[in-house]
Amino acid sequence: MTLEFADRLRLMDERSTAFQAAVAAAPSLDVRVPTCPEWTLFDLVQHLGEGRHKWAANVAAGPADAPAAGSAPAVPRDREALMAWYAASVRELLDALREAGPDRGCWTWWGQSQSPQTSGAVARHQLQQLAVHTYDAQVTVGAPQPLSSEVALDGVDEFLTTCCATTAPWPHKPAVVDYHAAEGQSWRVWLSADGARVARLPHGGESPEAADVTAWGTASELVMFFYGRILTDSLRVEGDRGIFDQLFAWEPEV
Repeated sequence: MTLEFADRLRLMDERSTAFQAAVAAAPSLDVRVPTCPEWTLFDLVQHLGEGRHKWAANVAAGPADAPAAGSAPAVPRDREALMAWYAASVRELLDALREAGPDRGCWTWWGQSQSPQTSGAVARHQLQQLAVHTYDAQVTVGAPQPLSSEVALDGVDEFLTTCCATTAPWPHKPAVVDYHAAEGQSWRVWLSADGARVARLPHGGESPEAADVTAWGTASELVMFFYGRILTDSLRVEGDRGIFDQLFAWEPEV
């Protein structure tokens, strides 16, 4: 189900191109991004460019106990110069990933998750960052497009194993949460004093243990739900919806 390293790099480049096309279609860089209302389109471009530069440095540095030092080049205000600056940051990240390959260790913030601290895991997470923020830019210009199934299915798994799984104790009543993608893949999250543990369910999503809450949607809808781009009402949900509120409010510290 998961993508190969080379496919993730290809899709990162593809999403970056789509992002640039959406920005080029905007009447101004000062328009507000509806899905990130505290940001203008300029802020969104700056966020993506600075972040890709930082992750390129982390990958290039190799195994480390802390993020790589350094800062991104100054951000230009002119649209053409800004987009050239942004494109250079993505190329820098892609070059660093190609040089490192998928198995090289590097610093990541998800050391207590179920994802490895490797350049391959960075590529996986960065694909989702580019995909979700491309959606943000597309929403801004009134032309949102769902994520492709290959990106979105990988994205559901990536979010759950990287951003949700943790050894930090769940501060509420133990719960079981199921997610079912219309494309035929399913996942279960166990929440307890031992943290959050994630596993894929067999094809069809059948399990002898009933979930406390279950959500159904396309893989793209599930990714957008995880990142707060769409509301719970956009999915089919059965069970205790309050668990989703608890999950969104949870900021675990290990």
